[in-house]
Amino acid sequence: MYWRIRKGKGMALENKLNISDSTELARVEEKISKKKAVELFENGYLDPYEAGSFKMLAAIHKYLFDEIYDFAGKVRTVNIAKGNFRFAPVMYLQAALDNVEKMPQSTFDEIIEKYVEMNVAHPFREGNGRSMRIWLDHMLKTELGTVVDWSQIDKTDYLLAMERSPIKDTEIKHLLSKALTKETNDRQVYIKGIDASYAYEGYETFKAEDL
Repeated sequence: MYWRIRKGKGMALENKLNISDSTELARVEEKISKKKAVELFENGYLDPYEAGSFKMLAAIHKYLFDEIYDFAGKVRTVNIAKGNFRFAPVMYLQAALDNVEKMPQSTFDEIIEKYVEMNVAHPFREGNGRSMRIWLDHMLKTELGTVVDWSQIDKTDYLLAMERSPIKDTEIKHLLSKALTKETNDRQVYIKGIDASYAYEGYETFKAEDL
């Protein structure tokens, strides 16, 4: 059985806040996790973690969603799909994560290829994309001294490129390469990037700067 990823539709995911309405859960999740995402820029929480590691990705996910979900930072135990695409089945998920962990990350192409494969794995029940884009930027910053200015990337272009990336990653590489910036410590670049990252997933109620 595959669970379909749909924001704000149907029954709400089981959560620590005992919210049963999925639309309300989406609103609260955005507010809490977006505020936590801003904190990550300022508090050095990720400093002990190795860039590009699954431990770092799990730490990001746990930090963003721990107040909301019991599964924050934990590898999912259910199969999930989005549209017609099925992410890595649970029975092969750990092996997929182990393989991604071993992938090189010394060049831009290698880093994006690693990002694409982690997206195919989709290790968490919810919140994968938002966590992975922070993870990707940390890898780019550590290895190449650059980050993606997500505010420069159109939502539709990004989603289409990611949808096609498991078969051909040329498009997503081109799209992200055009939005690279050396302003790795610019708070505004980061803040606008968080808003864009959340908007890709349909979360646009709150501005990160206001939280």
